Amino acid sequence: MGHETSKNIILLTILQKPLRSPFSSFFFFQASNLLFQLRRSRNMGCIHSKRVKNCPGYEDPELLSSETAFSVNDVHGLYELFKKISSSIYKDGLIHKEEFQLALFRNSKRKNLFADRVFELFDVKNNQVIEFGEFIRSLSIFHPDSPVADKIAFAFRLYDLRGTGYIEREDLKLLVLALLDESDLSLSDDVVESIVETTFKEADGKGDGKIDKEEWKDFVAKNPNLIKNVTLPYLKDISAAFPSFVLRPEADDGGEIIHS
Repeated sequence: MGHETSKNIILLTILQKPLRSPFSSFFFFQASNLLFQLRRSRNMGCIHSKRVKNCPGYEDPELLSSETAFSVNDVHGLYELFKKISSSIYKDGLIHKEEFQLALFRNSKRKNLFADRVFELFDVKNNQVIEFGEFIRSLSIFHPDSPVADKIAFAFRLYDLRGTGYIEREDLKLLVLALLDESDLSLSDDVVESIVETTFKEADGKGDGKIDKEEWKDFVAKNPNLIKNVTLPYLKDISAAFPSFVLRPEADDGGEIIHS
C-alpha cells in the first residue's frame, strides 16, 4: 500500500467518526429516560395541543413533515425529545449550547469543535438557541432518506469552519487535529501537515489553495465515506427509539386530542 494511500485512509477513517457516536445519544441515552419523564409530565408543560402553540419556536408538525423526511408521527416523537433536551438546564423550550452538549456528551461544559459547529448549523437564525423548527429541519438532513446533495452540502458547511464558502488549509488542519483528539489518536505535526497536503492535492482541482463546493462534491463522489457520518439509521424508525404512546394521539378528559 502506497504512502499517499495510507494517509488518505487515515483521513477518511477519522472523518467518519465525530458525529455518529455522539448523535446516537440523542436517541438512546435521551430516549431511555423519556418514558419515565413523560409519564410524570404528560399533564404538564406543552403537552396538550391547546397549550403547545405557546411554546417558543413551536411549528405545526404537518408543516414540518411536509418540508422534511419525517412523518407527522415522527415529528411528534421528536418533539418529546426536543422538550427533554431544551428543559435540561434552562427550561425555556429552546435548546441552548450547554443543553446541546449535555445531550451529546452528558457534560454541558465539554468543549468539542464538532458539537460547536453542528450547533451553529442547527441555529439557523443565529440567535444562540435552537428552536423546534430548526431542530427538525436540521436533523432531517441526517435521515437515511434525505437527498445525498443535502448531506454533501451540510458536511461542506460543517468543515468550512470560518464560513468563508471554502474549506481552506487551516480549516482542514484544525479538523484533523480535532478529529485525532476525539479519536484518542496522536500524530506528529509532520504527518498532520502531510495529510493536509495530500488531501488538497486530491481535492483542490483548481490548485488555488482552497476547496470550493464543486470540488468538495467531486471529492465526496470519489470518497463517499466522507459523508457517512451525516446519516443516522435510527431516524428511519423513530418509533423504535421512543415509547409507543409518544406517537399515539390520545384524548384528554375534555375530549381534545393530545400528542404525548
